Amino acid sequence: MECHYDFDLTYITERIISVFFLPDLEEQRYRRNLQEVASMLKSKHQDKFLLLNLSEKRHDITRLNPKVQDYGWPDVHAPPLDRICAVCKAMETWLTSDPHNVVVLHCKGNKGKTGVIVAAYMHYSKISAGADQALTTLAMRKFCEDKVSSSLQPSQNRYIYYFGGLLSGTIKMNSSPLFLHQVLIPSLPNFQAGGGFYPFLKIYQSLQLVYTSGTLSFLICTSLSYLHPLQVKCYHRRSRAAEREVVFRVQFHTCTVHGAQLWFGKTELDLACTDDRFSPDATVEFIFSNGPEKMKGREYRKNDASIKVDYNTSDPVVRWDSYENFNLHHQDSMESKKCTQV
Repeated sequence: MECHYDFDLTYITERIISVFFLPDLEEQRYRRNLQEVASMLKSKHQDKFLLLNLSEKRHDITRLNPKVQDYGWPDVHAPPLDRICAVCKAMETWLTSDPHNVVVLHCKGNKGKTGVIVAAYMHYSKISAGADQALTTLAMRKFCEDKVSSSLQPSQNRYIYYFGGLLSGTIKMNSSPLFLHQVLIPSLPNFQAGGGFYPFLKIYQSLQLVYTSGTLSFLICTSLSYLHPLQVKCYHRRSRAAEREVVFRVQFHTCTVHGAQLWFGKTELDLACTDDRFSPDATVEFIFSNGPEKMKGREYRKNDASIKVDYNTSDPVVRWDSYENFNLHHQDSMESKKCTQV
């Protein structure tokens, strides 16, 4: 206990363990600490632990423990609903197969990933809860409140709510495809010294880029049909440098949308929720319909005539897709195999 380690290992319950590493931990120190974790788990639990990796794939994790399942998704994002369900099923299957089995949730990055899974498993385990489930649920709730609640983004909380609501039946699924016509952003703050804001939107469907707007364009010019998890990211394109900055991000699932309009306030937008540059009443509105045609009787708002829209989406700063390389390769290089002892 006198040694210094660069990780947080917590027994959430007697059989659910969280192992968290800081995202910027130097690679060599991370591997060294990972070996310490593996040694401790083997000495205490032998071959009775299953490691669920919530971050990018790594060669060294698999070599240190062959019982690894990868469920990683980008940091500070909400995972897809089917992935949340898959993790919960894997936990239940492993824990019920042997009373000595334990689950290890591994995360290198933001603690919110672990929080999403633990909170979701609280909902999931209630379905088949026994008499001894109350103490386990209390322990998981205490972990979430004490360790990870402050790290959760609004979209992550939203997906926890979705998952719990779909399990309990309080959320009714909309099985009809929706067509997104407009994204309305009434006002946004200045993001440059001396004033100025040059926003553009990117829309992702299951982390695949499906739409990029022109700079300073809040009107989606082509109707898009969705029945999937959506992520909308608003960027500021710096006018004097080949750089961009994420202004806000929002993730939601169209199966939970009922009606033609969906609003998100400041507290419901990732990043913007803690950004003092946004006014407390800042909102983003989405306009949907059940078909590609414009909705009758609805006036479509347009940008002010004084605003010039740059539709040059070939601009490398605008075009670059921030998820294109996620999990295509293992996070550690092939050379690192030599540095990790089995």
